[in-house]
Order: sequence, then C-alpha cells, then structure tokens
Amino acid sequence: MTDGHTLFAPVPLGLEAVLAEEIGALGALHVRPGRAGVAFEGSLETAYRACLWSRVASRVLLRVADVPAPDPETLYRGILELPWEEHVPAEGTLAVDVVASRSPISHTGYATLKVKDAIVDRLRERFGVRPSIDTIAPDVRVNVALRGTKAAVSIDLAGEGLHRRGYRAPGVQAAAPLKENLAAGVLLLAGWPEIAAAGGAFYDPLCGSGTLVLEAALVACDIAPGSLSERWGFAGWLGHDAALWGSLLADAAERREAGLDSTQPLLGTDTDRRAIGLARASASRAGLSGRVRFDVRDVRDASPPAGALTGLVATNPPYGERLSATEDLRALYAAIGTRVRETFAGWRVCMVTGAADLVAVTGLTPIAEHATYNGRIPVTVVVAEAAGATAGAEQPDSGATMLGNRLRKNARHLRKWARRTGVSCYRVYDADLPEYAVAVDLYEGAGPDAGKHAAHVAEYAPPATIEPEVASRRLHEAVATVADVLGIAPADVFLKVRRRQKGTSQYTRQDGVRRTMIVAEDGLLFEVNLSEYLDTGLFLDHRITRGMVREFAGGKRFLNLYAYTGAATVHAAAGGAASTTTVDLSATYLDWAERNMLLNGLTGGKHTRERADVLEWLAAAAGRTHPFGLVFCDPPTFSNSKRMEGTFDVQRDHVQLIDLILPLLAAEGVLIFSNNFRKFRMQAGALEGVCVEDITRQTIPPDFERTPKIHNTWRITKSRGRGGA
Repeated sequence: MTDGHTLFAPVPLGLEAVLAEEIGALGALHVRPGRAGVAFEGSLETAYRACLWSRVASRVLLRVADVPAPDPETLYRGILELPWEEHVPAEGTLAVDVVASRSPISHTGYATLKVKDAIVDRLRERFGVRPSIDTIAPDVRVNVALRGTKAAVSIDLAGEGLHRRGYRAPGVQAAAPLKENLAAGVLLLAGWPEIAAAGGAFYDPLCGSGTLVLEAALVACDIAPGSLSERWGFAGWLGHDAALWGSLLADAAERREAGLDSTQPLLGTDTDRRAIGLARASASRAGLSGRVRFDVRDVRDASPPAGALTGLVATNPPYGERLSATEDLRALYAAIGTRVRETFAGWRVCMVTGAADLVAVTGLTPIAEHATYNGRIPVTVVVAEAAGATAGAEQPDSGATMLGNRLRKNARHLRKWARRTGVSCYRVYDADLPEYAVAVDLYEGAGPDAGKHAAHVAEYAPPATIEPEVASRRLHEAVATVADVLGIAPADVFLKVRRRQKGTSQYTRQDGVRRTMIVAEDGLLFEVNLSEYLDTGLFLDHRITRGMVREFAGGKRFLNLYAYTGAATVHAAAGGAASTTTVDLSATYLDWAERNMLLNGLTGGKHTRERADVLEWLAAAAGRTHPFGLVFCDPPTFSNSKRMEGTFDVQRDHVQLIDLILPLLAAEGVLIFSNNFRKFRMQAGALEGVCVEDITRQTIPPDFERTPKIHNTWRITKSRGRGGA
C-alpha cells in the first residue's frame, strides 16, 4: 500500500493552477489540473504530505478503482467486487459520500445506499460481521464520483474538509468568514510566500475573525496547515502507515519551531471588538499569539506595522453579505483605496470581493484578477500595487495621461454648453481613444439631491485580441482618471460593463448595491439608478427627442410603447397631453415610470400604465381604443416575445410593428419611431400610405456628436386617404 497511487485533490474553482503548483512541489508526479481539482500520482508519503502541507486543497482522495455505473444495480455489483477487507475494519465504522455529474443515476441518496450495502455485504460475507455507519466521524470515509456511466471510487484520506485547520472554535465566528483554504489560495495568488521570504510584513485592515492573518502566519512561519488537526480520515483506514505519518509530523514540528523565529510583522485590525476577540482566541489555539497581533482600529486609520517598509495588504472587505447600505459600502471601498494609496506606497495589495465593480472606486490599478468562490458566493481576487498616488495625482501611465487630457478637454467644452442650455446630465467621453473603450456620463443632482454629482462609466466589451489583464488594467485606469479629472469622489463613480445584447439582456439587473439620484431635464425631475442596471433609466441621447414629444403633445392623446422608465411620458404630460398611455412588459420599469410622474406632480386618471407585451397589446387595441395624436416607439434591438416566431428583431420586424401602430394613429397624428441599432435600415418602401422622414440628425445632442450613430429616429405620418382607427 506504499507504492504508487492515483490521487485527486478537490479545490475551489479558480484555484486549480495554484494547487497544481503546490502539489508538484510536494513531490507528486503526473500532476494534471482539471475543473475544481487536481489529479496526480505518488506514493503514500506524497498523499500524506498533501494532507499535511496543502494550503488550498479541500480533501485528498486515494483512488481504489473505477467501476461501471450505468444504473444502481451495476454500481452495486462493481463495488461488491472490490477488496474492502484491505480498507475498512470489519467491525469499524463507515461513511459514504456520492457526487454525480451527467450520470444516469440521478438520485445520489439511492446511490449512496447501494454503495454502503455493497461494502457491508462484502465484509459480512467474509467475516460474519459488518461495519456500522457513522456519518460524522467514521473510521473510513468512501468517496464515489459518478461521471457519465462510470464511478471513481476513493478513500477520503482527509476525513473532513482540509480547510478545518483546528484553530477556529466550532460554531463561533464573525459574519461571512473566508474558508481557510480559500484565504490561503488568495495569499498564494497575491505572491505572499515570496514577499514573506523577503521579509515583507502583512496587514489586513478589515480582518474580521483573522483568517487571512492566521493563514499568512502559517506561510511566513513555515507551519504545516494540517499540523493542528486532531483527526484524520486515514487514521482508521487499514492501509495507514502510522510510522510514516509520525515521521512527517516530527519533521513538520521541527520546521514550525524554526519558522516561529521569523520576525516580520503580521497584523490584523477591525472595528468589531467581538471579531477581534475571536481572532485572538484563534491565534492562541494555533500557537501564534506571540507572532500575530490583532487590534481594534478603523480602516481609515490603517497604517503599516511599526518598522515595516514593504509587504502585502490583503483583505476581504464586505460586499453585500456583511454590509447592505449602498453609501456605506461604496464609501468603505473608497476609504480603503485612499488609505492604501496614501499610506502603503510600494506595498502589494490584494482584495477578495463579491462586488468587483466596487474595486474601481478604490483608485487602485489591478495587475491581476482571479475568479473563484467563497462557498457558493462567486468572488474575485484582485491583486494590485499601491503606487502611492493620491486622488489628485497624475496617472503615471502615458495612455491614462492621454485619456485625462481628452476628458479634460471634452469636459471644459461641454460644461460651457451645459450651463448655457440648462443641461445637467450629459456625456463627456465615448470611446474617443481606442485604448479606453468606455462611455462616461456626468450626472448632477436636482430637487432633494441638489449639489450631488456622480459619473457613470460604461465599458464596451474589449476586442478578443486584447488580453483580459490589459483590458482590466485600462478599465481601472479609466475609472481612476474620471474621478481625478472630473473631480468626482471615487465612491460616486459607477462602473458598468456593456456587452453585446442577446435576447432580453439589454436592461438586465447588475449585481451590486442600489444607488439612485434625482436629476433634472428641461425643468422636469427624473429618478436615475446609477448602480443596478446597465442603463440608468434616462437615455441621455434622446434628450432632444423627448423635447420634440413635449412640443408636439399639447392637446393630444399620447402613447408610449416600450416605455422603459416613462421619461417620454413625463415630457408629453408636461407638454399638455390630453392623456397618456404607457406600455411596457416590465413591472419594475412601469413602477419607475409612475415614480417619475409623481416627482413632477403628474397624476390623475388620464395617465394610465399598461403592463403588456407591446405587440400583443397593439393587436388587442386595434379597433378598441380612440386614436392617438402622438405615438413614441423606441423598441429594443432584440427581445423575446410570444409573437414574431418567439423573438423580436428590430431590423427584421419593424415593418410589422409599425403596421400594428398605424391603425391606432389619428389621421393627423405623428409617430416618432427610434431605435439604437447602428446598422438599422428603414424599409420605407414596405410601408403603405405613410410619409417617412429621417430626423436622426435633428435629434443628436451636442454631447453625442462624436458618435452620431448612437440612435436613429424617424417621423412617420399618414398620407391623405389613410384614416385612424
């Protein structure tokens, strides 16, 4: 049982490469990283070393055999034929774990029962006695992975998750702690072993119960993470070599003793006194009380440990799981960035967060980003260098300097125009430089939010030829430059990533926190949502078009189709429309439209909202409603619909859509038809009895003149002889 074995170590998604390097350094052969784990080969000593020294593995599984598993009975027979008398004590205890992926055996509970029965039946047949079941602390834990029509059968040498180092008190922890092996993986991604070897210090300014600090100490002091564990899955396994394990423990003890003589500072601080108490207790259980320090301190007062010139700042800031208030969350991230840049110049910085978009408000420029999971929560590990630049400092990168110069020039010109015309929300940059493919909009608060300012940065998807690391670096440079040049606080710069629209994705809710602001347009108030959606609720390029709606609406019945947040309806009502009807399929946007109307005191029974698929609503309304004198229709480029063969494509289906609208249009009525599909071609020849006029150029505002294809707009009226419904 001490020669070559086939082994597998599961690991959190995204840490496979880190584990592969770690396993290889422990002497494993034929190391093969895969999805959520690493396969390798080695002796029993290699397997034991992986259990004792791996910082990121979740478990270590020693393969017994692969058996066919097209159905439960075949699985039972395959398990029954294996030599369990070499693994499981006949009168011992047993547990079975089964996982399945694309297996015809879909009921893992039943598969678990069949595996257990097969092992028990084999041992009872040979010895006349059988092992009992203990799912908590068995002598042997058997792992079965069903993949397709086969089953990989293994002994779980760890017995329980390797992340359970033994220094945490069971069931007593601060909110949302990192798993220990994920914390270790974060440190390895950040290059902490190399920084520690060079004598660098470690600091976590939001340490919670101290997991990152303690894992950093285990690395710096050369302490085997498994040396604190009191129980192992192989202890009751018949293949266990106690002498070999004892020698490995002795070697680890010697290395620990020598490592504890290291002197670099290892510090964690937090404002939560209870969490600091838990961290200190964990340090004591780990035997690290004299090597790590935990203090109560606000992140805004963070500073390097005494005597430390360089090192690693690593932290797991809240990202919605531990803090929900929008202002507090954004302000916290901004404070982290400000303090790090001011106080930790020359240090490496690492953040693990489930709100990667908030990293932009820190003003830090990432050099690497890694996606992984904290339990079931997707998180991003962001690694950056603290260059020491304050919020007003010039960016050192020449590309960022060019971006700053362009932003400054655009803003200077547009601010004069905006003040002269009373415009308070406008675009100052739209991918002017190909290296920085973002759109930047400025928002000035009004009404209850008067005096507030914010910037909205929307990234266009970078070309496939641009390396993700380069695109990420440029994006964060852009966000930092926007804050600097435009004088916007980092916490008030909101970043979105714009991808090519598919299906109904154009208004998809984004992950993150909620931040709204009241803004003004042409004397009217509107609510914009800066944080939760790709678009804010007010299409700035339609500013002139909405002005036309207001001008034409007097005394007319107004219909707004694909109404979004009802901004055009507000303008129509303010322009004296006899009535307004607002149609959209989304209850969220209709509620938003209602709030916009209420902000302007536009209430009453003559203003109605209809939640419906526009195409179905139009078909049902034909002949059943009075004609409308003004219709505004701004359909999406694509959407799913029960009509039109299941989808709506504005280029393919616009003629049919307009044909459904025309019967509802009064004889002297006007249809303003717009969309933002840049390759759109109006099929005017397919429309009978109408006059179609392209008014796009008239509707492009000065702040969008650099991108005149932002939308296209048409004025459609009925020719004489074609009456209303």
